[in-house]
This record gives sequence, structure tokens and C-alpha cells, in this order.
Amino acid sequence: MRSVGRNERGSAVVEFLGVSLLLLVPIVYLVLTLSRVQAATFAAEGAAREVGRIVAQAGTLESGLARAERAVELAFADQGFDVDGGQALRVSCAAVPCLTPGAEVHVEVATVVALPLVPDFVRQAVPAEVPIAAGHLVMVPAFREVP
Repeated sequence: MRSVGRNERGSAVVEFLGVSLLLLVPIVYLVLTLSRVQAATFAAEGAAREVGRIVAQAGTLESGLARAERAVELAFADQGFDVDGGQALRVSCAAVPCLTPGAEVHVEVATVVALPLVPDFVRQAVPAEVPIAAGHLVMVPAFREVP
């Protein structure tokens, strides 16, 4: 049986802590990043679906778009993002006028999510954002008044 020398005592604990930190820090950052991207994806999906309903049920396109922009901002605010609804929202109509009964309305919500804890000098050199987009196609109710 080999005896342990004085300079070998406690080295296993130090090695364990070093390896644990080397593995734990990247895993925690990965979980943090993926949770932010997933939250933005949930917000975009929910906003696109609700905006489609809002626009299709609106009395006029202008009033529907105003409410839709606010709905996008609320959906992202619920997930902790500050998004301008006017810039994130795009609505296209298959018919003219847009709210013709039976017409299709396509809604797209798009934004970018900045990667957390990335310094500014790195952001200037390397893209540190993840684009997020969601779309929804909705039909204007067939039994509504023609605008």
C-alpha cells in the first residue's frame, strides 16, 4: 500500500471544484440563454395568434392595427421584453379592402433577442442576437358587415 505524501493531500477537492466550475458556468449560461429565446418565441407565437383575431374582428383596419400593436407590446412585456409593437408587427391582406368577409389576413411578429451577459465590445464585433419570428393566418368572418 502506497502512502500519501504531504503535497498530494486535498488535491482531489481542488480538482473537483475546478472541473465543476468549468462545466457548470457554461451550462448555466446555456440554460439562461435558451430560456430567454424560448420566452421570446412564446411571446411572438401568442402575439401573432391574438393579433390575427384582433384584426379579423375589428370594425376598421385602423382601429384593429392600433389595438394589435398594443397587444404585441403586452405579449412581450409579459415575458420581460420591451418591444415596439409598430416595428415588430406586419399585417398583410389578401383582399382589398382588408376586412372583406372571407378574406385572409396574414400577421407576422418579428423581433430580435440579445444574448444575455455579452459585453458591448463583443456585440460590435460579432452578432449577439437571435432573430425571432412567428406568423398566423386568419380568415375574416364570412358573416360580418362589409366595411
